Amino acid sequence: MDEVACSGSESTLKDCRSDGWGVHDCDHGEDAGVNCLDSEQGLRLVDGSHLCSGRVEVLRTEGWGSVCAAAFDQQDAEVVCRQLDCGAPVQVLGEAAFGRGKGQVWSEEIQCRGNEAQIHNCSRLSSQKHSCTHDNDVGVICSGYTDLRLVNGSDSCSGRVDLQFLNEWGTVCDACWDMRAASVLCRQLNCGIAVSVVGSDWFGEGSGEIWADVFDCDGNETKLSGCSISSWSRAECSHRRDVGVICSESEAYLGNCSSPQTLNCSSTQQLSIMNFGRGSIRLVGSGGDCAGRLEVFHSGSWGTVCDDSWDIKDAHVVCRQLQCGVASNQQVPAWFGPGSGPIWLDEVECEGNETSLWSCSSAGWGKHDCQHKEDVGVVCSGKL
Repeated sequence: MDEVACSGSESTLKDCRSDGWGVHDCDHGEDAGVNCLDSEQGLRLVDGSHLCSGRVEVLRTEGWGSVCAAAFDQQDAEVVCRQLDCGAPVQVLGEAAFGRGKGQVWSEEIQCRGNEAQIHNCSRLSSQKHSCTHDNDVGVICSGYTDLRLVNGSDSCSGRVDLQFLNEWGTVCDACWDMRAASVLCRQLNCGIAVSVVGSDWFGEGSGEIWADVFDCDGNETKLSGCSISSWSRAECSHRRDVGVICSESEAYLGNCSSPQTLNCSSTQQLSIMNFGRGSIRLVGSGGDCAGRLEVFHSGSWGTVCDDSWDIKDAHVVCRQLQCGVASNQQVPAWFGPGSGPIWLDEVECEGNETSLWSCSSAGWGKHDCQHKEDVGVVCSGKL
């Protein structure tokens, strides 16, 4: 090939314009060569205390160069940490916090939305308003979580939460964990949805480090590393507060469970089991599964949902999660009477396309200004 002229968007070289196969006026001294930039290797953090912290350097055709702090923000840092598989950004530091780099300082402004997979996918704005030197090199500290697991449970889908920071495993403080973070963890482990968040009295105390980061998850992230971290501290936590999670997928059969001892039981001691196959929500009080007062399971007990801000979009999500069709347009805030126990959710606001109630925003577990006379009810199109 000779006189190859690609626009750059072609999927293969043969789709580009050229003089034609075998048509040329060249010798092998003019053979073309290509040096490809592997996008994952085109970004690095250097001179930090570990692989997930350091000065940000980007590889361009001119070589490695640092990035000006004035042209870098939190959304850019989220992409950097994600691309390097280093979790979420903890801190963005300017003024050459990790030393002065060498080579060029990229002063063009990186404009990431925060959800890009790689820094090279972000748009750039050439700007002359920043006068940058290596004294302005930006650095990033990422959370660095590289693995997670549930331990001391009866299976891999329940147990104490352990997170790995680079090569070191540690536990998580229960004050820094909620049902949304648990939902993301269960999803990442292919363990269904989160049923409950429990304390160390369920799965025992761990050892080693206590990661006291507050995971601020929306609940619909595919990995825990996609959640932002709202603090980084080591305050007021001990292994007595190690958090545990129970996901909906446990053993496939009861016979797969372990039994530490054999007991002689009378008929009055037989165990009743609630089926969580449809998730940890239910509709009660109508005599059927697809209509009734909405109740959710959290922290080991069933509770109700307040009707503040409740609308048809929220009801659609409940019906979808229960595989009960779509919600009736008729609003039924208290048709099925008041419930009892905790009021777990208030100010629920769904977009309507979520697959479960846990993906919707709310005031938070147990935060409400309601009474049980405001317990919400739902009627779905499925048969009663």
